[in-house]
Amino acid sequence: MSNDKGTRAGQPGAIIVGASTGMGAALARQLVAKGYQVALIGRQTEKLEELANTLNAAAAAKTVTPVAQLYAHDVRDGDAVPGLLEQIRRDMGRNGGELSVVVYAAGVMPPSEDGEWSFADERLMIETNVIGAMAWLNTSAAVMKRMGHGTLVGISSVAGDRGRKGNSAYMASKAALSTYLESLRYRLHGSGVRVVTVKPGFVATPMTAGMKLPKPLTISADQAAGAIARQCQKGKSVAYVPGYWRLIMLVIKSLPASLMVRLPI
Repeated sequence: MSNDKGTRAGQPGAIIVGASTGMGAALARQLVAKGYQVALIGRQTEKLEELANTLNAAAAAKTVTPVAQLYAHDVRDGDAVPGLLEQIRRDMGRNGGELSVVVYAAGVMPPSEDGEWSFADERLMIETNVIGAMAWLNTSAAVMKRMGHGTLVGISSVAGDRGRKGNSAYMASKAALSTYLESLRYRLHGSGVRVVTVKPGFVATPMTAGMKLPKPLTISADQAAGAIARQCQKGKSVAYVPGYWRLIMLVIKSLPASLMVRLPI
């Protein structure tokens, strides 16, 4: 694949890292509906195959080329990212597309019944939620900088805005991801590459199944994905999903520590 600055004549292509379920899978459907080719990346191959088959079958009447291709990958294998990224770009190019968006949607949050997490659980969260994101975003940033355009999207969380009771490593991982994305945004300023940090609140996904989420503040994965898809095109720097979480977190961040220790969350 040439390193020359690309034109934008081809069909836009998006890589979704963590597309097996939840917001990643929902986002794939949203982006295909907006005319994107999508590369579906994840560990759950059967779910990726099902999603790719559904998307390609629905698009068969409109195009002779597949709109979705799947790639089995464990985000903890950072060494595999450069080669896989170039393979995806070649595959997109053969189908008349060009990479324009990379979304890091992979994330884990192991459950706990007693409010304690093992070191193995905490290491898994850091390796998946942070180090895996760094491998994909940093590698993609270098490619897009050479291209002279593109959008990088990291799905962080309002959980990273302030430490609270609960899953400390998960909150730390999202705080780290948000800070990494902010730094990347400054580093790429003027390059033509946009960096978007998405901070969802409560979203009903397989990862949150079993958790007692407050219904008035909980949205579906499809609702979240719709907002994320809009950000892929608008490129707003930091987007709370839904937007009212910006105000909620502003209040939470202003609370004194003496009150934070009394909150049940």
